[in-house]
Amino acid sequence: MDREQYMELRDIEIFLTLAEELHFTRTAERLHVTQARVSQAIKKQERRIGAALFERNNRQVALTPIGQRLFDDIRPMYRGLHEGMDRARLAARGKTGVLRVGSIAVNLHDFRELFDGFAKDHPECEVQLRHVDFGDPFGQLRAGDIDVQIVWLPVKEPDLTVGPVIYTEPIVLAVGAGHRFASRESVSYEDLADETVMGGARPDYWREILVPLRTPSGRLIRIGPSVSNFQEMIPILATGEAVSPVHAQAARYYARPDIAYVPISDAPPAQWGLIWRTGNETKLIRSFAAIAATTASR
Repeated sequence: MDREQYMELRDIEIFLTLAEELHFTRTAERLHVTQARVSQAIKKQERRIGAALFERNNRQVALTPIGQRLFDDIRPMYRGLHEGMDRARLAARGKTGVLRVGSIAVNLHDFRELFDGFAKDHPECEVQLRHVDFGDPFGQLRAGDIDVQIVWLPVKEPDLTVGPVIYTEPIVLAVGAGHRFASRESVSYEDLADETVMGGARPDYWREILVPLRTPSGRLIRIGPSVSNFQEMIPILATGEAVSPVHAQAARYYARPDIAYVPISDAPPAQWGLIWRTGNETKLIRSFAAIAATTASR
């Protein structure tokens, strides 16, 4: 059989990642390759198959019906390959199980007691941490790429179980260091009526806990650039193009001379909790949630 008829593993990874991201730049960044490498891999796959896998223009990238069929066919096999390799690596270290924990939060060090407590109770199980973008907060969980997730609340998804609240913190306003609010002791949500605020988090009800559409008096808040993670927010904040309410942990983990964090006086405390797929609940997930509730109470 002609080797050109087969997709190499790296090309498969590029295809699957682009199918998830639908964005060439984010795909390249996620895989630590150049955009040219991504384009080259996709063109090569399309030549082999004899049909377009993606529709692309200046505004968006979308899977074609053939591309969607290919994604649906090979994604389970690709995941199974990695799971088999993971099981072999775990066995080599004397581990028999794994719990994959996704998190939108960046303050994972604050959950050290939770991770250590779980490791003590389940020495046979390895905890693997994964980052989740707020642009697609539930996608990895629903796809089965992670087992349980740390996320800000509330979450109102019928297929997801909401576990205990494990962390509470203030909400602050992130602005460029040269912004007129940067030297203020505090701001209010009413102040945002005169600002452009970043969007991107979804679904709407979930985003509006952090970034409301209107001020307390009913004035419209302009939603500007759409972002999916804090790294994308940094240049927009630094140049003053937009501002954004963020969780206070950002001031510790993204402390920068070109960004200021100002308390929002009328913002209620933000709550973080655990969520998991209701149909995928396991003893390990229940144990992790119980330990999380205990450590949070302390």
